[in-house]
Amino acid sequence: MAKGIKPRNYSFLNKFTYFLPGVGHMFVLLVFLFVGALIGGILSTPVLFIFGQEQGLLYAQLISYPVMFIPPMIYASRCSRDNSYTHSGVMLDNKHFSPMNFGVCALLVSLATIALGFCSDALSSVMPPVPEWFENLMKDMTTGDHLFINFLMVSVFAPFFEEWLCRGMVLRGLLANKIKPVWAIVISSVFFGVIHLNVWQALPAFLIGCLFGFVYYKTGSLKLTMLMHCVNNTFALLMSNLNGFEDVKSWKDVFPGGHYWIIFAAGILLLILIIRAFLRIPQERQEGNMDKVKPLFEE
Repeated sequence: MAKGIKPRNYSFLNKFTYFLPGVGHMFVLLVFLFVGALIGGILSTPVLFIFGQEQGLLYAQLISYPVMFIPPMIYASRCSRDNSYTHSGVMLDNKHFSPMNFGVCALLVSLATIALGFCSDALSSVMPPVPEWFENLMKDMTTGDHLFINFLMVSVFAPFFEEWLCRGMVLRGLLANKIKPVWAIVISSVFFGVIHLNVWQALPAFLIGCLFGFVYYKTGSLKLTMLMHCVNNTFALLMSNLNGFEDVKSWKDVFPGGHYWIIFAAGILLLILIIRAFLRIPQERQEGNMDKVKPLFEE
């Protein structure tokens, strides 16, 4: 008889409990994501004609972005349903916070996210220059007269859908398939970077994805990683809309000289302390602190 908790069917996330994708299925999910992007692009095209190029592009993203994730969600849900009768599953969202609680963990991961976001800015000096078209695209997504739509896109949709895919599906699946935790976190973070489809976001996304992955491995909480993702994106959104920060390309422009590196060192120290705090959480399973779920029919 498989060991684990009884399945709970009232949560949306529990539709995917029994789908534990390995490396092969990770690429299948990526293909379905690209299929979803194609479908979303087709469905949102009429919006461009109705509202015009500038406004239409913004409104079209409200359709195309969530639609992009529907095919991988349908695939994962069907695989989970097929596996649920005879195979054990693993919960997507768990609550392994002891000796801390959710509130303390939420505060710490929020601080860690902001600290890493600041420190990863140092990558800008080793990456190729950002082309003008990409700068304009990012400005359209974070500034202007449509702050609520921008907030909905980057602070609600992105954290939910991307964390479902990158941590809830890919990382959880790799861990369940006995991939070493460090490699599972790295692979899922590479996947996270790849879906951004550009090097200027992919490298910072990889770094912050490693932090998200570590927190998910230790707590099993998808809510925490969604919060971290929301904090990261919302902080960037707010900074982009503050007077005097619209054209800032690097924190080095804000804190010149040695001030930047002093804050950088403080950020690294804060990250180390927070990581040490999460290392105190007991590791119940080598595959991560995620609860196993019994199959619907046990022998």
